[in-house]
Amino acid sequence: MDMATSVLLAEDDTELCSLMRDFFAPHGLRVEAVHNGRDAARRALEDTFDLVILDVMMPGLDGFEVLRQIRMRSTIPVIMLTARTSQADRVDGLNSGADDYLPKPFAPDELLARIRAVLRRSGGKNSISEIFECGGLKVKPATREVWLKNVPVSLTSIEFDILECLTRATGKVVSRDSLTNALYQREASPFERSLDVHVSHLRKKLEDDDEAFIHTLRGSGYLLAPRPRTEGSR
Repeated sequence: MDMATSVLLAEDDTELCSLMRDFFAPHGLRVEAVHNGRDAARRALEDTFDLVILDVMMPGLDGFEVLRQIRMRSTIPVIMLTARTSQADRVDGLNSGADDYLPKPFAPDELLARIRAVLRRSGGKNSISEIFECGGLKVKPATREVWLKNVPVSLTSIEFDILECLTRATGKVVSRDSLTNALYQREASPFERSLDVHVSHLRKKLEDDDEAFIHTLRGSGYLLAPRPRTEGSR
């Protein structure tokens, strides 16, 4: 690791953040600290970090919710820190997409070793060649390109962000609240229709005579899955 290795530390204990920043600097890690869940989700998705260290207990959004939002749009490595040491919490963190899980209190040397191991496994930055495929649909997040049956599809920025969230959860229902949190770092209003409008426009761009990809499940959210148009897609 060298000084190009950047780490986002999401931890509400400012004294611990300062100590960790001083400890990691000689080992070639540049640490930026944020102290609440909403800032953690926003900064983690800006694609300027090699790894995220995420505390579970934070104001705004807890670490589990931040992790869920990150995983909807990014494969950046995440190590979770927590004073909650129950097996259920560890399993929840790993099942939500954490690459490693370290209970507090911890030795800085152990965290450094885990950071190095996670970065080795991940190969550093997210792969620029990562492509998701779903039926005749292909999505390349690194270049924000989309193809439908090998024909490029032009999307607005928000349409692509919605599609990326749904693509990373292909075959699973994504709630409106989860989408709104991931896109705007806030909860959806019961009267807000902007998300539904964007999804409607996106759905139309991804439909042809044979397949529909985005499906609305009333009261649940949205689902990305290729289905024949005859099954109904609205």
